[in-house]
Amino acid sequence: MNIQRKELLVTSFALFSLFFGAGNLLLPPMLGYNSGENWLWVAVGFMITAVVIPIIGILAHARLQGTLFDFGKKVSPTFSLIYCILIYVIAVAIPSPRTAAATHEIAIHPAFGTSPLLTSSIYFALVLVFVLNRSKILNLIGKFLTPFIVIMLLAVIAIGLFYSEFTTGSPQFNTPLVSGILEGYQTFDAIGAVVVGAVIIISLNFDNMGVSRFESKRKLIRNSGFIAGLGLFVIYAGLIAVGAYYGSEISVDSALSNDMQRANLLRDISIKSLGEFGNTVLSVLISLACFTTAVGIIAGTADYFKGLLKNSQTVFVVTAIIGCVLGVIVGQLDFNSIVVVAIPVLLLVYPITIMLILLNVLPERLATPLVFRAVIIVTLAFSIPDVIGFLSPSEGLQKLTEYIPLAKHSLGWVLPAVVTFGIVSMLKSKPKDA
Repeated sequence: MNIQRKELLVTSFALFSLFFGAGNLLLPPMLGYNSGENWLWVAVGFMITAVVIPIIGILAHARLQGTLFDFGKKVSPTFSLIYCILIYVIAVAIPSPRTAAATHEIAIHPAFGTSPLLTSSIYFALVLVFVLNRSKILNLIGKFLTPFIVIMLLAVIAIGLFYSEFTTGSPQFNTPLVSGILEGYQTFDAIGAVVVGAVIIISLNFDNMGVSRFESKRKLIRNSGFIAGLGLFVIYAGLIAVGAYYGSEISVDSALSNDMQRANLLRDISIKSLGEFGNTVLSVLISLACFTTAVGIIAGTADYFKGLLKNSQTVFVVTAIIGCVLGVIVGQLDFNSIVVVAIPVLLLVYPITIMLILLNVLPERLATPLVFRAVIIVTLAFSIPDVIGFLSPSEGLQKLTEYIPLAKHSLGWVLPAVVTFGIVSMLKSKPKDA
């Protein structure tokens, strides 16, 4: 049962790196910049959806030790199949290409002036090489890439805070806590948890690591999740704080697209922290952070369809190739366009994913199939108005959502889901009490 420190650290670093991609690096500084003196409240909200929920997702993986299909099978096998396919299609169609778009716009194009097609083609060719050699993913990412990423991030944060005058700009958010929660959606970390958690489980060579028994695997995955979560917490809080405290020193051109505003802010912070060398550091940092996330997404998707179709290695390879080709095609869009396309999808899928994660860590006596079905149906029903309101806002819909608590913050599903869980649990327990 003893888990060696080296294996724990390698797994923790790999998990952190698979989580930490484009949005994780670009979103927090701008959040801090716009939150001003309220940055701490924004940070708390951001941590809920970008750290707490994803790590609970890893704990659920440690308990299930299966595939993404196991997360939703208590609702129904058909629902779980549709949910899995939808999640993996979303993963390869949005967050994976987004990593290539961010790498091109921030790291490659400013230095070399290349086209998005050339950048994304080379980028996903390398991703494919890593995915097809997936047995080496854990060690390579955990031993080499992640420590380098973490060291550079901590340097930017520590030096940035050391030289900061600790003055903030004017707050831009009316509800900083809610703004942080919703911005955490854009990291895709909850979806990442259910996708890359499976990659970690499959990638671990349990025999070599001395963790062949179920309880040993659970302990390794659980402890790695906590360490990775701590790392994400420190990095996010640091980036938000740096963004807030440089708010009075850096002027962001609001005429630029949102992605370039985020990129320019982070670049200015890096240069102020590390001098002109900071620009190079930022380019390398973004490239590595994005690349490891793309590898995790493509590998996780290929793993799922391989298992779905009789454990066929051919299916694994074909899926990986399709995922990379799709990444090249969608990667021609700019980062901000991909973010905008993602919002309605996230408003529908993220609440369901959050509830599946939470239900799967509860004891089975509380999270019965009936509870799963009721909670997920209600969550889905109350998420639909958020999606419609984003795509086609209307006065009628606005009047309807006025009667739903938190609906104006795109969180109308929260209270109904909690109430449904309580009611169904009580109704189920009554026969036993009689």
